[in-house]
Amino acid sequence: MSLIIKNGRVLNPPTNTDEILDIKIDGNIISAVEAEIVPVSFDEVIDAAGCYVMPGFIDMHVHFRDPGQTAKEDIETGSKAAARGGVTTVLAMPNTKPVVDNPELVKYVHDKGAQVGLTRVLQVGSVTKGMEGKELSDLQGMIDVGIPAISEDGKSVMDSGLYREAMKFVATAGVPVLAHCEDINLVQGGVMNMGAKSDAMGEKGISNAVENIIEARDIMLAEETGATLHLCHCSTKESYQILKEAKEAGIKVSGEVCPHHFTLTEDDIVPGDGNYKMNPPVRTKEDREFLRRGLAEGVFEVISTDHAPHTAEEKAKGFASPFGIVGLETSASLTYTELVLSGLITPLTMAAYMSSNPARILGRDDLGNLAPGKAADITIFDPTISYEIHAADFVGKSKNMPYEGRKVQGKVVKTIYGGRVVYYDSEAN
Repeated sequence: MSLIIKNGRVLNPPTNTDEILDIKIDGNIISAVEAEIVPVSFDEVIDAAGCYVMPGFIDMHVHFRDPGQTAKEDIETGSKAAARGGVTTVLAMPNTKPVVDNPELVKYVHDKGAQVGLTRVLQVGSVTKGMEGKELSDLQGMIDVGIPAISEDGKSVMDSGLYREAMKFVATAGVPVLAHCEDINLVQGGVMNMGAKSDAMGEKGISNAVENIIEARDIMLAEETGATLHLCHCSTKESYQILKEAKEAGIKVSGEVCPHHFTLTEDDIVPGDGNYKMNPPVRTKEDREFLRRGLAEGVFEVISTDHAPHTAEEKAKGFASPFGIVGLETSASLTYTELVLSGLITPLTMAAYMSSNPARILGRDDLGNLAPGKAADITIFDPTISYEIHAADFVGKSKNMPYEGRKVQGKVVKTIYGGRVVYYDSEAN
């Protein structure tokens, strides 16, 4: 049996396609993209009239907390949240307990993700053993079992010499480095953006320099080693200029912005509400405007969530709670509402930032492309639906996000992974 998606507005950045087309899927592969595909009696048909049909979203930055912290999230609940958000591939960060620093744990996550079968779970390997910053992880062993990237997400490798050694190693293998940029010596107990709001709340602040210094260092190391560098969760106005200059210089570097950083500012923070505590923190209106400018100009070319779940009990501790915000189930709607409807980016660019560009950075030419012969991973998004975000509707374990009751426009209504419908919004259809 074939699956045919009819009458949708197909947005395919690799071919610069933005037109009404039909898509045919045979097995787990796209077999045809044409103006009119006539189904036969045994074909399953999805009518996508009025909807955007985009390559399945790829989230380069999630935390599924498995192994070791499954009270917060696990691979099954994280995969359900991904499917609901139109995400067909996730990169899971290695700061689990134990840290994913060896091929055995990589295989554990990959096997469990495949068993659940709702999204492609790709496990990132840590840069150093135990994320202690002292000795390199088994990089070759993890590359051999299919890590898509390395990262020390949650912290930076402060030993520049050791980090350079890791970059040299993965550069030869064509494996990118995902950089969490944070000078730990400058954090000094900070819990939110350093500025007027932190002063008024009596909380310790995190300055822009905490992020910017490491961004500049990592870019210099990437230039020296030839590594492919991706800057995670950029949050500052300076990151726009730092990344822009690096790209103009021909350095292999890209950057992502998370929805909470292009939607929120420190002025939105409710004192004592741990849902507003994330790292890097939400910053000033000026910082947010530079992030939006960078997205409009293509300086930042990826939208990721940094989906970082915690238990309700943990987040009830206000700004003594752990850093983190969930985002898989809200990312597409927030992106459409804040960036597309405002005219900053087009729907085609949204598809690029959430799918095709991550695929290109990861060297996965089978993904992020609605062309014959490519993986049948497809997100169907209805731009006409308006709704309110409510944490009670989430399918992931964690509800820690500051958007309760926020009105948004546009919603994922179907997610197709490997040729199968893994999410279907019955209320919208």
